[in-house]
Amino acid sequence: MTLKPQPADVFEDRHNAPGADEQAAMLRTIGVESIEQLINETVPPAIRLKRPLDLPEALSERAFLAKFKQIAGQNQVFKSYIGLGYHDTTLPPVIQRNILENPGWYTAYTPYQAEIAQGRLEALINYQTMVIDLTGLEIANASLLDEGTAAAEAMHMLHSQTKKKGANQYFVSEQVLPQTIDLLRTRATPVGIELVVGDHRQVDLSGAGFFGAMVQYPAADGEIFDYKEFIGQARANNVFVVMAADLLALTLLTSPGELGADVCVGNSQRFGVPMGYGGPHAGFFSCKDQFKRVIPGRLIGQSIDAAGNKAYRMALQTREQHIRREKATSNICTAQVLLSVLAGMYAVYHGPQRIQQFAVNTHSLAQTLEAGLKKLGVEQTNEYYFDTLNLRLESAELQQSLRKEAEAARLNFRYFDEVRVGISLNQNTELHDVADILDVFAKVLGKEADQLVGLPDSLELTWPNNLVRTSEYLTHPVFNTHHAEHELLRYMKQLENKDLSLAHSMIPLGSCTMKLNATAEMIPVTWPEIGQLHPFAPLDQTKGYQQIFADLQTWLCEITGFAAVSLQPNSGAQGEYAGLLAIRGYHEARGDHHRTVALIPASAHGTNPASAVMAGMEVVVVKSTEDGNIDVADLKEKAAKYADRLSCLMVTYPSTHGVYEETIIDICETIHSHGGRVYMDGANMNAQVGLTSPANIGADVCHLNLHKTFCIPHGGGGPGVGPIGVVADLVPYLPGHAVVAVEGRTSGSVSAAPWGSASILPISYAYISMMGGEGLTRATQIAILNANYIKARLEEHYPVLYSGSHGRCAHEMILECRHFKKAGIEVEDIAKRLMDYGFHAPTVSFPVAGTLMIEPTESESKDELDRFCDAMISIRKEIAAVESGKADAKDNVLKHAPHTAASVLVHEWTRPYTREQAVYPMEYVRAAKFWPSVSRIDSAYGDRNLICSCTPIEQYVDKEEDLVQADKGPSY
Repeated sequence: MTLKPQPADVFEDRHNAPGADEQAAMLRTIGVESIEQLINETVPPAIRLKRPLDLPEALSERAFLAKFKQIAGQNQVFKSYIGLGYHDTTLPPVIQRNILENPGWYTAYTPYQAEIAQGRLEALINYQTMVIDLTGLEIANASLLDEGTAAAEAMHMLHSQTKKKGANQYFVSEQVLPQTIDLLRTRATPVGIELVVGDHRQVDLSGAGFFGAMVQYPAADGEIFDYKEFIGQARANNVFVVMAADLLALTLLTSPGELGADVCVGNSQRFGVPMGYGGPHAGFFSCKDQFKRVIPGRLIGQSIDAAGNKAYRMALQTREQHIRREKATSNICTAQVLLSVLAGMYAVYHGPQRIQQFAVNTHSLAQTLEAGLKKLGVEQTNEYYFDTLNLRLESAELQQSLRKEAEAARLNFRYFDEVRVGISLNQNTELHDVADILDVFAKVLGKEADQLVGLPDSLELTWPNNLVRTSEYLTHPVFNTHHAEHELLRYMKQLENKDLSLAHSMIPLGSCTMKLNATAEMIPVTWPEIGQLHPFAPLDQTKGYQQIFADLQTWLCEITGFAAVSLQPNSGAQGEYAGLLAIRGYHEARGDHHRTVALIPASAHGTNPASAVMAGMEVVVVKSTEDGNIDVADLKEKAAKYADRLSCLMVTYPSTHGVYEETIIDICETIHSHGGRVYMDGANMNAQVGLTSPANIGADVCHLNLHKTFCIPHGGGGPGVGPIGVVADLVPYLPGHAVVAVEGRTSGSVSAAPWGSASILPISYAYISMMGGEGLTRATQIAILNANYIKARLEEHYPVLYSGSHGRCAHEMILECRHFKKAGIEVEDIAKRLMDYGFHAPTVSFPVAGTLMIEPTESESKDELDRFCDAMISIRKEIAAVESGKADAKDNVLKHAPHTAASVLVHEWTRPYTREQAVYPMEYVRAAKFWPSVSRIDSAYGDRNLICSCTPIEQYVDKEEDLVQADKGPSY
């Protein structure tokens, strides 16, 4: 017998699920001879790449991890006391192992289908409650991208809400974090807001131009200011006030709400989330109740289900940007769900006493450090502080000597231009760390530091009385119950069991690409060399990260055909915005300030028009034809009409309707001929990689959803990463950064951190490394194969709305469901019924109302695709029973879906279908039944009776009294 040695451990074989036999069977069902024939009939020849991708050879998982360990090892993990919103912290191992490293949490989708997302939704309610309690305001959202974007969202929201006619000035204290000021400048300029940066103690807010003001608490250099007079002046002049605050400090400081702030923003990173060289971190946003209808981002609220039980859902969903489009004041559609869950669970685990103890210890050590430095003759200039000392040195030479000595001791401080040094301690700081810092100063000063023997037995707060917190926080039982690891473990598992994720079944969401997030790709994320670096650490300590960035940029340039890529945008929406700013910068540099018209197809994702408006553009909608393509005649007419003012076209490719439009090159050339640029939305790059590219099609800029095509997990609705690629003449207009120079660029930032969510970029780095060029190309081919297989199986049951000239779809398709309305069946009924079959619904009513958009990805096997198709066909039969009158129009298995265990385990079953039909509609369901934890949720009730924090403690008291009454009997 002759044996042939060849690689046995090939990552691509595990990522691209269908094997050769499965592929052959699927091709027969579709009616083609080969994948090559299918691709030729699907992707227009004119846009095909002329050569294969030039990427490094694919590595096995073992080889990749060994190589990446060497790369990450180039990062030097110093103890960083730089502060500026980023602090060392510890994520409890029980949370790291059971949430951050758990696919049951990180592979779940945004909780649009709330009945199978109750675990995440409860975790987010906990997070919102934590933020509400600590900030002292009435309402909080479920997180934003980071502190800088939260501050920018606050500015935009308040600008839209001011009643002062013509007020366009926004005051920002010079003591706000520098990266936040940088981002505020970026966001203010395009929409005509004038940023006024200065000393809050001297500003006069009485002018008619001011609509809002922002201060930092504690300030960027660590000083704690009493903002009472400032807020009073603002209130007297109808000026809204935003306070950026530190959650840990707020356990000791009077809350912003009690001080009179309208909005509070910040970063919840120090609640257990690693610094990760800048992200991802959950930015928090809380505000007064009056803003609940306009608060940006997502708001989780409490409602009831069909049985009257408490149930959570995303509240006030009409704010979602795909609905509001160009009327939106924000393009945020990504929350940092996984990170806010971590921060909220940190509060659940530690509770109010332990968290306050972290704060007490941190402040006590800061006092100890100040006393030690004072003995060495070092002046500390902050009168009141929490964790940060502001030190004045005698000379620049002394500052340089200190820096050299500190870095030799593997310590990072913040160095100011004014011969000052900032030192920010954190909850991981211990007494020996303070001793190490004092030793560095003593050595540079030629003196002897005192030996530290311990912390004082008691701590006196020297702050003004009105700044010392007296109000309670985190009083809800959830923050006072799970402090033992066993208890927390069981609580987290209980929540996880309520959520459907990729660990259960395929999530066939069109436009969302829920594909395999391989374990090997995830492993480096929690390495200390990746997680424990401060984003403003000296570049010579981050050589591993710099190699990761350089390699990833090179590879993404090869995949897209572009000249350069910026990794800074930390969501797809931020990528859109950054891309449009690059186009805006290009036009303005040429003196074409009047070029402000953005052409956007009617079928575009709603963030497109929202981003355009935020970039200071005027949206002009281009019609779609009946077959779902861009109406080229309408586009050419409007391009000519607005030729002198044309800035750009925003286009998604393949189209949002799941078709490779054959006119795309002509469309791009038309825009270019009128002086405009083409922005391509990269949401559908999973159908391009290796077969075509944005540059090859004619685009000038494209954002890439790394959390879609390149395998970064959705994490239940975030994190996301949205880097942009651009052609050569747009490179100078890519994002820069005010604190860390990013490749010499001078443009403003779009993210608080220089490289955005740096710590999850290794996931995409791993994916490309282990797939190689050929593997990536085959992934695109199999994504198209899987989609067309589903189309072939379902189109006789559900009409497929759009297809190409050969009858093929791209990587996704839209199923027509509107005609079921005649029988009283809505698309929502199909979505909810799929839960009984163990599936998450496809994308509902986007981009066409009353339809389902399906995307299977390349990571699903034929068996899984068949299981889904069988479920959809079975549901079609259930609809047919309603259509024919065999099933009641209102009292049927679809209208009552989803079915919980409680709903069928009743003594008397009165519905006109069997319990078995309700919960075991197909035989495979019996083997691995996923039980929705609540029945269908009443969304309207939740909006009318908005509750966006944990159930008030009074309800628990009332419940206890009811139990006592029951025990005592009616005469009690």
